[in-house]
Amino acid sequence: MYNNLSQIKMKNSENSTPQILELEGDFNTELGGVIPDCKIRYQTWGELNAQKSNVVWVCHALTGNTDIVDWWGGLFGQDQCFSPDRYFIVCANVLGSCYGSTGPVDCTQAIKFHEFPEVTIRDMVKAHIQLRKHLGIAEIQTLIGGSLGGQQALEWAIQEPQRVKNLIAISTNAAHSPWGIAFNESQRMAIRNDPTWEENTINAGINGLKVARSIALLSYRSYDKYGLSQFENDHNKTTDFRSSSYQVYQGEKLAGRFNAFSYYRLSQAMDSHNVSRGRGDMTKVLSTIKARTLVIGISSDLLFPPAEQIFLASNIPNAMYEEVESDFGHDGFLTESDKLDKIIRSFLADQYHISLSSAS
Repeated sequence: MYNNLSQIKMKNSENSTPQILELEGDFNTELGGVIPDCKIRYQTWGELNAQKSNVVWVCHALTGNTDIVDWWGGLFGQDQCFSPDRYFIVCANVLGSCYGSTGPVDCTQAIKFHEFPEVTIRDMVKAHIQLRKHLGIAEIQTLIGGSLGGQQALEWAIQEPQRVKNLIAISTNAAHSPWGIAFNESQRMAIRNDPTWEENTINAGINGLKVARSIALLSYRSYDKYGLSQFENDHNKTTDFRSSSYQVYQGEKLAGRFNAFSYYRLSQAMDSHNVSRGRGDMTKVLSTIKARTLVIGISSDLLFPPAEQIFLASNIPNAMYEEVESDFGHDGFLTESDKLDKIIRSFLADQYHISLSSAS
């Protein structure tokens, strides 16, 4: 997964090799768990300018990794909206994942599999703040994330309001909704009902994970998109439908690169997201964000409907809202790069009063 750096359009390859930060001491989670020997895997591109004012920090989504060009290449890369010639770009793997940061299937640690504690969005941010300090970054020029990544970005902008200059939150919310939690619990039910789930092995719950991914996909796409991409020309067909094989394929695909333990814990982390927890009124909490903020919604998003982003933009000072017209549903935040590019370039150019049409 991490050996394709020579194939992507990023420069400054000396900084693009994934690195590991080993956190000092035990990592104490928000819910009372303890993770010894905690480490965070991260990747950077470009160079810090003399003022250390060109940092773009990317928060990845549920099953994402640090290789942002692999999954957000339309926005990140040479001559893209966020080019390493212009910015120092950082992306760190979240706590609990299986792409290098400490998680339940990290066999170098003492606590793994079912013993790995629940983590929250705040835990993820807490770990990445330690990485920020390690890298000597005092200010994040642009903090950006979509979905679970957007939840992290919002939480971070609340925890360190003076350190985030620009916030870009895409297809996300202030608190995970009952609808979203229901989808996640249905997926966890599928995993728990896998007969192998109780085992302490890397492949435990793998068939349940395939079903979970199939369920998740329904929340990521839209009725119209399935109608277009999985349409049947054979009107006499009674079995072997394209949409059926597509769901199976997507389940198999995720099972080939992820594990049920990380998926289970990360879905719980998403459910934990609520910026008002322990802080009081949600609108007052959002009002503490100091960053100049761009909130983007996807018109057909079923999982994080635009109303959630409109709520954010309405309650964060200095925030603006833009909506992308798309049939891709929630996945539009990953697939509609051209539309996002225009919106984000306009947002950044508005601040600097310069043209970013060919940022380099």
